[in-house]
Amino acid sequence: MSRVNAGFTLIEVLIALAITAFVAAVAYSSLSTAMLAVESTRATAQRTYEMNRAWMIISRDLRQFVARPVRDEFGQVEPAMAGGAAARFALSFTRGGWHNPNGLPRSNLQRVNYRVEDGALWRDTYPVLDRAPETQAQQVRLLEGVEVLELVFLGDLGAAEREGRGLTLDTRGWQASWVADTSAPDLELSPPVALEIRLELEDLGELRRIYALPPL
Repeated sequence: MSRVNAGFTLIEVLIALAITAFVAAVAYSSLSTAMLAVESTRATAQRTYEMNRAWMIISRDLRQFVARPVRDEFGQVEPAMAGGAAARFALSFTRGGWHNPNGLPRSNLQRVNYRVEDGALWRDTYPVLDRAPETQAQQVRLLEGVEVLELVFLGDLGAAEREGRGLTLDTRGWQASWVADTSAPDLELSPPVALEIRLELEDLGELRRIYALPPL
């Protein structure tokens, strides 16, 4: 008896290749989607960490506010706290609690500035309180993607008003700037009792926080 050799026809081979290509395409699409989701989650987590870190540093500085005026590099007196649209920096104040683990001959008080430049939130600190013309600030980039940094200040606790019937404060009547009166240079500017910080981020939109300054 003669034996006939069996095999695949060309049509069967093409169908098998088509099925294999389809399964591979579906698998690649699923894998690509999963990888994009992982990267997006990772980027969101990193962005959230950076944002929370910036708020944490701001909150820590304001909790340690000290009513100590300083002299800038031009010899002019800067109030213990100044800021807003008419100020040199968006926010500038003196804080305590500057750690000194090496026991250096310096104060535990520190001058801090917050500002927005080149789309980022910056924190400036100085090695001394009363600066000389050659004093250089240490600049730290806190947060990227910042479009706006605005502040409003509450000078009197009795002027605080609630928004509607809730517990949220209405800050629309708060002062847009906290600066010394140039017509009375010898009059010391008292610090506000509270302030609101508004950050406008290019990806997360508007963020607001209200801080009550520690009792002096």
